[in-house]
Parts: sequence; C-alpha cells; structure tokens
Amino acid sequence: MAEIQVMKNILGENDRIAAENQAMFREKGVYVINLMGSPGAGKTSVLEKTMERLKDELNMAVIEGDLFTSKDADRIEKHGVPVIQINTAGGCHLDAPMVQKVASQMNLEQLDLLIVENVGNLVCPAEFAVGEDDKGVVLSITEGDDKPMKYPLIFKESAIALLNKIDILPYCNFDLAAAREDITTLHPGMEILEVSCATGQGIDAWCAWLKEKAAAKRKAK
Repeated sequence: MAEIQVMKNILGENDRIAAENQAMFREKGVYVINLMGSPGAGKTSVLEKTMERLKDELNMAVIEGDLFTSKDADRIEKHGVPVIQINTAGGCHLDAPMVQKVASQMNLEQLDLLIVENVGNLVCPAEFAVGEDDKGVVLSITEGDDKPMKYPLIFKESAIALLNKIDILPYCNFDLAAAREDITTLHPGMEILEVSCATGQGIDAWCAWLKEKAAAKRKAK
C-alpha cells in the first residue's frame, strides 16, 4: 500500500506542475505536443522532416529528452531550430518539473509550436503529463502490429498516431488494417497517419495537422 501511495503522491505533484505549465503555455499562445514512442521508432527523424517543412512557416522549438548524450538534440540543431536537451540519467520519461525548468529558458512569446520529444518508451511517458496540449505517438511498423493492445495507455492518451517507416511495409510482418482497428478501438476518432521519412509520405499531412493546432492555440490566446 505504501508504494501505491508514494506513486499517487508523485503523480499528484507532477499533475500540479503540469497544470502550471499548461497555464503558462496558454498565456503565451504556444501549442505544445508531447511526442512519444519506442527507441528506434523514428521520432527524431520525424522531427527532422517537420523542421524542414515548418521552420519557415512557424516559430518553433524542441525539448529533447533522452537517457544520456545529446545526439538527438545535435541532429535537431543542424536544422536551425532552438533545442534544449534534457538528460534523465536513466529515468524512463520526462516529467512536468523538468519541462518547467527548461521552458523558463525559452522565449515563449516568440513561439508558435513547441515539440517535446520524450524518452524512448511505450509505458512511462504516457503516465506523466508535462503541460502539453496533446500527446502524439510514433509507432514503427518494424515493432509489430500487436503493440497498441500490448501498450494501450499511450494510444488512449494520444491525439494522433504516426505509423512510421510505411515504405518498408512490404518487407515487414505488420498487419496495417489490424493495427489501425486496434488503435481506433482504444481511441475512437483518433487521427492516424501513415508516414515515411524516407519517401516523405504523410509528412505534409502531419505538418498540416500541427499548423492547424498551432493556429487554433494562437487564436485562443
């Protein structure tokens, strides 16, 4: 029972700070998406394609979460987009206090879009809000079509799912129809996009979705 209470306390404190973050982002009119997925799902590659498409249309920044190193942040920085690295030193997710600390170093007034790339994990990141408007999940088809039902929370919590590396579908044992059906069962009406960073398939639709969300957030300021 003590462990359950400790977890409740941790989540409760995190939710409190997440609400503070959300209020701050709302005041500044910046749309924030918490992008999640397994290691190797292609989150950073998707971000790189997003930077290429949107950096001249939206003022954007990235918070990059990882266990160790700044390799992913270095990739983002090459695209000329402001990025701040958070190393969790073994922690399996970002949390609201971490995001609050680094967001205070950003000029939020100048931003339209803030993307938080969470630590590669299909479990913990879905449990900890960081103050985002929406969560998104990247699922590589190399991971298998069973993942939505094995890790349901991340799909229930996300507003959009990107089925990545769709260009190699013919070479993978991945039932696309079954995966889409499972995701829709878990989260009816959820946006599902098939994307490929190699061919560009679906990237324009993903960027259009982000632009629409950012415009709505700015208008509501």
